[in-house]
Amino acid sequence: MIDVTLKNFETEVIAASATQPILIDFWAPWCGPCKSLGPVLEQVEEAYGGRFTLVKINSDEEQQLAGAFGIRSIPTCILMMNGKPVDGFTGVQSATQIKAFLDKHLPSPGELIADAESDEAQALLESGDPQAALEKLANALALDPANDDTRYDYIRLLMELGGLEEAESLLAPKLAEIPRKLRFDALAQWLAAIQFIATSAYRDWAIEQFDEKIATNKRDFEVRFAKARLLMAINEWTAALDELLEIIMRDKKWADEAPRKAFVAILELLTPPKPKAATAAPGKTTGGIEVLGKAAVQEDPQAALVSTYRRKLSMMLN
Repeated sequence: MIDVTLKNFETEVIAASATQPILIDFWAPWCGPCKSLGPVLEQVEEAYGGRFTLVKINSDEEQQLAGAFGIRSIPTCILMMNGKPVDGFTGVQSATQIKAFLDKHLPSPGELIADAESDEAQALLESGDPQAALEKLANALALDPANDDTRYDYIRLLMELGGLEEAESLLAPKLAEIPRKLRFDALAQWLAAIQFIATSAYRDWAIEQFDEKIATNKRDFEVRFAKARLLMAINEWTAALDELLEIIMRDKKWADEAPRKAFVAILELLTPPKPKAATAAPGKTTGGIEVLGKAAVQEDPQAALVSTYRRKLSMMLN
């Protein structure tokens, strides 16, 4: 439990809530119900073993904070995540009621362990040990099978390491969902490209053979599309995008828009993942409190590449 004032609000609530849920207890020394609720909140914080942090704000002494959150009666509790209030309750609550409130928003212990395994997997990938990363992701998925982020990362790494049959099996349930999630559809497009190249008449073709064939007929879309799928299979993403654009430029509707669908899939595969926990955007919180100064934001080079090709596709389709 932490006592918070305007002076340390940015650090202990806004910044801290980027990585840990923060439950704010607005109270006052004269408030009888506050004195009843306070110990219950502290017991729940201890029972949850670090899954959230309890902070207390004296609404009499910190009227600017209380006003910013629109506090009209106390005790009032506000749950902060990623720099913003997401839910709250007013009045005395039992431990059971508080736990039910928190469980709507907080990850379960299993999900936390799975997230930690996923983080370790990312670190192993960055250190050049993809096989160990794959094992970590497998553990994470076993702990939290409903976690689509972990499933996506595991399937993608499986495909990169050649585990196509297992990848196809793990992908199947997501492709049966309606509507499909774009990122799993993107994996399916990539898997289809790999399987096509491995089994088609083009499996032994070199890029130069495709180029020679295309040079004799620029509208040979079958060969162009096969070349694009080969480039997808070998992770030559920008070259694949350029080849797909050539088809789209000449015939937007060819093969039930298969080139456009492959193009969109590549963009999804290239889009950098969103941070798991992001700090609040510069400016004000939902409550209207100035928390951060304005800062210039540099666009990630890969995100810039994706934006460029999205614009190119838009120009071709309009």
